[in-house]
Amino acid sequence: MPIYLKDVDVIPEVAKYQSALFVLCRFCPAASLAMRNDTPYIEFFRRFLDTESYEHLIGEMQSRLEKEGLKTDVFRGNLFPMPLNYIICFWNSGQRDKLLKQAQQYEAVVVMGCEAAYQSVCNILKSTDCKIFLGMETEGVFDAKPKFRLPLNISLELTNVKPVRYPDMQSGNEASP
Repeated sequence: MPIYLKDVDVIPEVAKYQSALFVLCRFCPAASLAMRNDTPYIEFFRRFLDTESYEHLIGEMQSRLEKEGLKTDVFRGNLFPMPLNYIICFWNSGQRDKLLKQAQQYEAVVVMGCEAAYQSVCNILKSTDCKIFLGMETEGVFDAKPKFRLPLNISLELTNVKPVRYPDMQSGNEASP
């Protein structure tokens, strides 16, 4: 069930720390931003599996934090096995261990995904002192029509969003695990 997400400005809260690691779910957030910005979701030969509008948002957030003096990075993890390591909720133990090891070098972690992705990261990092922030929030569940263009570009046309709310999550603030 694909989740339609919007980004939340967590930069003011995250900027209170000295370092931040971005943890990315690669499906719902990227698809949501691609539809919202009317840009391709996948441009296989140009960007492989990175979505331009999603990478742009992450880059802007990193830049803003770096201007505040923070050290930032993006958790890339393992590409394979696909699609399991592409979506946070499906991560295997190797991917989880890799995040745990890398996150220990950071004070803050920003989860770019839905509330379920956030909860998964909280569970993975429960043994650390990392402050975990939810960088996106759910607007609903979406339906979309895929559009294919040569050479192997895929865009998504949003057809419907069924609203869904998570009342225990507050946008822009550190959520409680």
